[in-house]
Amino acid sequence: METVAFRMTLKPGMRGEYEKRHREIWPELADALRAAGIRDYWIFLDESTGHLFASYKRTESHTTDALPALPIMRKWWGCMAELMETHPDNAPVAIPLAPVFHLP
Repeated sequence: METVAFRMTLKPGMRGEYEKRHREIWPELADALRAAGIRDYWIFLDESTGHLFASYKRTESHTTDALPALPIMRKWWGCMAELMETHPDNAPVAIPLAPVFHLP
């Protein structure tokens, strides 16, 4: 499995609502992520900067490139847009992170 990591930015004062919405993640969205091959998805917050660090593993047969076209993903992005930095289509601004160390 490949590990993917990226950084996003939470707007000030939005931590509580961000966590709440993720605790209540829609079952249809969780199912879509799993169906696309996403496993072991984590999001961490650097409270000093508002940066969110996300990582997940994806299967070799993943279909993650198709996720942005799914209506449930676009609906989720619309729901989350008020909480974080986004592109005009509400997709989160996600900066890919390059791996520099791994301890197996």
